[in-house]
Amino acid sequence: MSKFNTAAARSAGRGPVVSERVPSGQTHEGGPGYARDDKSELFLLAVSNMVGEQTFYEAADARDERFRALVHQIAVADPEWLLGMIGWLRGTANMRSAALVAALEGARARVAAGAHGHSRQMVAAALQRADEPGEALAYWTSRYGRAIPKPVKRGVADALRRLYTERALLKYDTGTRGWRFADVIELVHPAPAADRAAWQGDLFAHALDRRHGRDAEIPASLGMVRARAELAAVPAERRRRVLAEAPERLAQAGMTWEALAGWLQGPMDAAAWEAAIPSMGYMALLRNLRNFDEAGVSDAVAERVALRLADPAEVARSRQLPMRFLAAHRATASLRWAGALERALGHCLGSVPALPGRTLILVDQSYSMSARLSRRSYLTCSAAAQVFGAALALRAEHADLVQYDAVSEPVAAGRGDAVLRVVERFWGPRGGTSTADAVRRHYRRHDRVVIVTDEQAHHGQDPAHQVPAEVPVYTWNLAGYRHGHGPSGEGNRHVFGGLGDAAFAMVPLIEAGRRAGWPWES
Repeated sequence: MSKFNTAAARSAGRGPVVSERVPSGQTHEGGPGYARDDKSELFLLAVSNMVGEQTFYEAADARDERFRALVHQIAVADPEWLLGMIGWLRGTANMRSAALVAALEGARARVAAGAHGHSRQMVAAALQRADEPGEALAYWTSRYGRAIPKPVKRGVADALRRLYTERALLKYDTGTRGWRFADVIELVHPAPAADRAAWQGDLFAHALDRRHGRDAEIPASLGMVRARAELAAVPAERRRRVLAEAPERLAQAGMTWEALAGWLQGPMDAAAWEAAIPSMGYMALLRNLRNFDEAGVSDAVAERVALRLADPAEVARSRQLPMRFLAAHRATASLRWAGALERALGHCLGSVPALPGRTLILVDQSYSMSARLSRRSYLTCSAAAQVFGAALALRAEHADLVQYDAVSEPVAAGRGDAVLRVVERFWGPRGGTSTADAVRRHYRRHDRVVIVTDEQAHHGQDPAHQVPAEVPVYTWNLAGYRHGHGPSGEGNRHVFGGLGDAAFAMVPLIEAGRRAGWPWES
């Protein structure tokens, strides 16, 4: 009788996140804890780490120190891998703080080790918005003083030439920042980019003049900056009249909605919002839907906003995390945004695969999942798990969606349902984490099992041990703690992670018996 060559035999794929096969530690709740190799641990931590943020089980300082230590090791051992992760982390995953810290700490480790190359590229790859060069130097000097290595300065200068524009100066170079544009320029001494030489040198000079209080004339090449200065000179009592008669001047002057509110020196009424909306960015629109409703923005303007929100190209360019759409949905009382937000969320979750066959999806709703994603957000790991679980269920051919803590129960999710509606059916974070019990109660010869969790299961065995070895079990880790609840990397047991959907694309590769590489390698 054959032991291996059976009708159920399939080629097993391999995943990038690799752990030990036998537990050497414990989860924070005392369950068996499987340690991962350094790259796997860093990846899972990076894609869930907002830097400086408390989590349910791990203090911010301890978490950040673990992150830095892993970066230091890998920066010296495999800088190409770290460079790839930083670029992907800041780009596709849109994790600003984690990418910035990884880049600077990686550069520091390489300089300390006397290693050449990669440091400058790491720093440049992490800086993708015009306020980030100043953010990088603030981080470095607050930790290590003003002695900044040349690779770090050169990486900042490379980014600065890409990012410093008139619009960026007007938006980000404010007195609320410790590092102004001029401070960065004076430290790294950038030459203007070759394709921007006609105006960028003037921009650098103007940034220095305004920082040091010099009353120099704004260069003619800086038309937007001059337009802003002209608006600033309009007497306060005439500004709403100017807004009504010539709203196009706002865009010409690079006026953000925040700047407009200050310029008007009064409330943002419907007329003000309607003038600002055409030049607002995607994230600004998403964050202000409730303000539009409260100000009484017209249905015609609201319809144009909704079309932008639901536009797939706009969603792709914005690189929003899926939870942003849930936050916007929960913040608005009006139903006029619901359809657009659902469509936008669908575009944002484009990498979630349509899984064939029967899929069991278990969504952790234990109390530890109540940890907020950041101190500025009221959304939690629990909410992120709900979004991913619902999206997987609605795209799968046949899915059983289950929520669990110390007990478990099915969540209704059928054809034609909306992700945002399904999310409303979860009970939210409460009780303990009985993952193994949830698997035992609900596994019924499914083709695969997906567990969306922080992996901090209670006492017991690996939760997947009850599932036959030939059936894939995928754990989606949302917290990045050191020990996981089961093995990973081979044998049909795999862990992914993060607050975005990109790594879900690994599932079809693994099930086709191929090796799924890191997201930036595909």
